[in-house]
Amino acid sequence: MSAGWRTLLLRIGDRCPEYGGSADHKEHIETCYGMISREYEHSREAIFEFLLQCAEQLPHKIPFFGVLIGLINLENEDFAKDIVDTTQAKLQDALHNENRDRIRILLRFLSGLMCSKVVVPNSIIETFETLLSSAATILDEETGNPSWQPRADFYVYCILASLPWGGPELFEQVPDEFERVLVGIQSYISIRRHFDDIAFSVFETDEGHSPNKKDFMEDLWERIQILSRSGWKAKSVPKPHLPFEAQLVAGKSHRLSLISCPPPNLTLTSSEILRGQEKHEADLKYPQRLRRLHIFPTNQAENMQPVDRFVVEECILDVLLFFNGCRKECAFYLVSLPVSFRYEYLMAETIFSQALPGAFPSVVVGAVHALFDRISNMDMECRTRLILWFSHHLSNFQFIWPWQEWSYVKDLPKWAPQRVFVQEVLEREIRLSYFEKIKQSIEDAAELEELLPPKAGPNFKFLSDESTENTDGHKLSKELVAMVRGKKNVRDIILWVEEHVIPTNGAEFALDVVSQTLLDIGSKSFTHLITVLERYGQIISKLCPNEEMQLLLMDEVSAYWKNSTQMTAIAIDRMMGYRLISNLAIVKWGFSPANVEQFHVSDRPWEILRNAVSKTYNRISDLRKEIQSLKKGLQVAKEVSAKAIKELEEAKSVLEIVEGQPAPAERPGRLRRLQVHADKAKEEEVTTEESLEAKGALLARALEENKELLKLLFKRFVDVLTERLPAVSADGEIPNLRAGYQNVNFASQDLETATMEIDNENGADKNSEPNGQNTKNDYNVGELEQWCLCTLGYLKSFSRQYATEIWSHIAMLDEEVFVGDIHPLIRKAAFSGLCRFTNEGSQL
Repeated sequence: MSAGWRTLLLRIGDRCPEYGGSADHKEHIETCYGMISREYEHSREAIFEFLLQCAEQLPHKIPFFGVLIGLINLENEDFAKDIVDTTQAKLQDALHNENRDRIRILLRFLSGLMCSKVVVPNSIIETFETLLSSAATILDEETGNPSWQPRADFYVYCILASLPWGGPELFEQVPDEFERVLVGIQSYISIRRHFDDIAFSVFETDEGHSPNKKDFMEDLWERIQILSRSGWKAKSVPKPHLPFEAQLVAGKSHRLSLISCPPPNLTLTSSEILRGQEKHEADLKYPQRLRRLHIFPTNQAENMQPVDRFVVEECILDVLLFFNGCRKECAFYLVSLPVSFRYEYLMAETIFSQALPGAFPSVVVGAVHALFDRISNMDMECRTRLILWFSHHLSNFQFIWPWQEWSYVKDLPKWAPQRVFVQEVLEREIRLSYFEKIKQSIEDAAELEELLPPKAGPNFKFLSDESTENTDGHKLSKELVAMVRGKKNVRDIILWVEEHVIPTNGAEFALDVVSQTLLDIGSKSFTHLITVLERYGQIISKLCPNEEMQLLLMDEVSAYWKNSTQMTAIAIDRMMGYRLISNLAIVKWGFSPANVEQFHVSDRPWEILRNAVSKTYNRISDLRKEIQSLKKGLQVAKEVSAKAIKELEEAKSVLEIVEGQPAPAERPGRLRRLQVHADKAKEEEVTTEESLEAKGALLARALEENKELLKLLFKRFVDVLTERLPAVSADGEIPNLRAGYQNVNFASQDLETATMEIDNENGADKNSEPNGQNTKNDYNVGELEQWCLCTLGYLKSFSRQYATEIWSHIAMLDEEVFVGDIHPLIRKAAFSGLCRFTNEGSQL
């Protein structure tokens, strides 16, 4: 029976079998309340805990839980008061622990309780005013720290986000106090700094095109003002308390204790770098919601009020947050939100904005087509994510897609983003399947076969045949294979290389033979490759003592696996893992002339660079976690050792008189056991301390490596971009890389179907040109310009992804990399990824 009320609580508000398929919310509440009333005496504590848990993890159903608590309040005021006090304590704890989601949801829950007459409206007003006061203090130059505006914005956002749920009651019951809060919000909005989210724009051409573009806070405040003018009527917020209002008013409303916000982080520095680091830290702890991504035209998506769109977006994001990893329940709650209108297109847009697959196949198809139409303007990291998701999505649907609709991309230049997108998706699909299967999947668009990568397979330089088997390379390769098959140890093979190969043919030739042969031995599978590297990696390490030889090794890997991007990336990644290749060597190789020429037409060099930087970053993260764990272990070991020594000393200190002489009272056996225990505890303490010192040294080394890696990475970006970027004009005009050829005549085309909007409600441009401002059969951005756009896009992506590590070395980068007459587009790309302000206004 106890499981029954839990199930009813979880499913309240849903059209489900537990409620007989009924959608009547009043009937749901009465049924659930009846069950809880019968179980209350035996399960009070369980009901109390489960109700609070449901309110926090099913926040889109808070109005229903509020009514249930309101009905319980009629009979058991102490229960409702405990709910209120516990919620207030949790809110206070969340504020000081900076738990953003809990703060936002608990404020919504308190608003829901107020609607059901459980909380006094004035208490909600006091809570809002406390948050507003703290937000205003943070922005004050003298008493606060404006670098922490993200925290202030978050407090005000939480107030605004709760108004659709509790605004009508506040407006009705405490209009003057509520108006005071709204005036305070307006005052805050007027003094805060506008948040420019160029680092997170999905499409590069969205940056700065509209002088009236609002950030998320300004947009949300405008939506709330529209809601206020419409009498606080939000269709997206269920109001199950209305049928029970006559009953609920008889209950006692409880007051909230006052909350306190953590004091602002004061700073006395005027350093631009330190302020930037503070702002980055604040952005990490209190990231602002970004502008909504509009994929579908307005005549296709659902027509709803701005605030309803916001509320449904919040509910969808809450479901994704709490049911991440539980696909069945996540899908159920996504499609059964308690709203009275359709929201499939909004759901697809919201989920795509989180870089996740959509819920409705027909809607997803339209979304992918719309995104594809604007792929040329898409942020490079977003484009990569879309490629990875789309190929994975198709693998779940037998790789079926109307490829014939995209067959025209074959006739586009090889650097056209749409062509590259299709090419990379097909390559990723082959990784998830096999060549013949993917070739068969595009048989209706045979033209696209040209974009398929070569059939994967090794390109062994020393493959034996009648014409070549007598060359030195072939003979030595055969001899090495025989030694490996004969189970010769690594030392013997190294001696053979040093005595028979290098003296006659040189170190480079030896590396050529050894690397190609070992790669061929390990070519059957990933496991074979890893086994070969583990067993014979010392041979490669002996041949590659410096970066010059490591660069040659990567050339050999790339040549051997020239038909497989995946195996090239895996081989180089594993070699870095086994310390056969340094991360600095990988960066230098990634920016070699041959790879630089591929920057705009293939993801191959970028994948290898991403892996190298990511592995370096992950190594630092892992070491930090291990050190943190060892510190805790050392503290425990010290306590155990101190306790053991104390017990031993106490045992030794107890004396007795034996034959007129003092002697230990404890038996010798127990003393020996205590001594052994104390010695072991001390040994464990020393061992842990030594491990901590060793890990600390490794971390210091890794941090130094990371510093050098970042310096080299950005230096190479600056060098290759400086060589190719068009110069700034004499009058200071920054070149527009998207201008295209001026002498190209374009056919007229109705762009309505290819136009995608980016948050028109935020004041962004209504129209933007797809595919480089051109028809489907042409792409008017030149190859050099496209190379520059891609490389700048990846520079911005690296800056954004590793901003935390970059900020810790920003002073060094300013002194050694971003110095002199750096092209403004380079500076802008790097700085916008860091959310670091520049004076450059031109767009990428």
